[in-house]
Amino acid sequence: MLLEVRDLHVEFHTRDGVAQAVDGVGYAVDEGETLAVLGESGSGKSVTAQAVMGILDMPPGRIGGGEILFKGRDLLTLGKEERRRIRGREMAMVFQDALSSLNPVVSVGDQLGEMFVVHRGMSRKDARTKAVELMDRVRIPAAGQRVRDYPHQFSGGMRQRIMIAMALALEPSLIIADEPTTALDVTVQAQVMDLLAELRRELDMGLILITHDLGVVADVADRIAVMYAGRIVETAPVHDLYRAPAHPYTRGLLRSIPRLDHKGRGLYAIKGLPPSLLSVPPGCAFHPRCPLARDVCRHGAPPPLYEVTERRRSACHFWQEALHAR
Repeated sequence: MLLEVRDLHVEFHTRDGVAQAVDGVGYAVDEGETLAVLGESGSGKSVTAQAVMGILDMPPGRIGGGEILFKGRDLLTLGKEERRRIRGREMAMVFQDALSSLNPVVSVGDQLGEMFVVHRGMSRKDARTKAVELMDRVRIPAAGQRVRDYPHQFSGGMRQRIMIAMALALEPSLIIADEPTTALDVTVQAQVMDLLAELRRELDMGLILITHDLGVVADVADRIAVMYAGRIVETAPVHDLYRAPAHPYTRGLLRSIPRLDHKGRGLYAIKGLPPSLLSVPPGCAFHPRCPLARDVCRHGAPPPLYEVTERRRSACHFWQEALHAR
């Protein structure tokens, strides 16, 4: 297994109390596999990724427990310098806001080349040549001329390609893409997703795709993990989940996707709002919004991940009803 997250806990200490942003999350991704992590804003998707990358090591955030096994090594037991060497060289991250993630006063060529200077000890000239090759690889036109341009001189889609190029620079084994298609139009979204899928196949790398858009991942992901209020509520192969979700929250997300064959009907929305992470309700955190909720859902510990099939899990006491609901 390339990456395995086990019982991860991340908390944020605020003036109003402790927010349990990630509460016992566990998932795994292998070489050449794409895992999509879905959920509403605030469900813990990005915080989990930041913990994996080792960029969540300053207050108010704190990793409260668990294991992050990368190629068999627990990253949480490594020192800062060793984590830094792994970051970029063996795992990399594509952030959702390319404009704010890129340095506005440094050319994209110098930003891409810095990876080779720092990690490979290349000269600036050789690093610039590598930067042009990377830009060609992610299909930026006229890369030889545009390597001297600054981030603001590129469109949103091209800036996102530059972020992907930076992540690919050292050919890592794992890439985490955090909302890589945010604020892009539908055509550019498809191009970016196709590019990620093609590079994943070419390099046989693992890919974790974080998104709240179920339509984006349908043709790209191999497996899906759905998060709600800091916990995994369902995991399944992508086609199984889209065909018949086994958790009411997943079913609600799928029903919320606009459909062309529903012309004239009102758009479906899951009632209510996600809970505050400072005061998550007892029992199943989704129960105030769930159409299947009963007394057992409202009290005690959160439901465990029940085994639906050998490759499927659902954190719902009534997963069978959810699975067969119409």
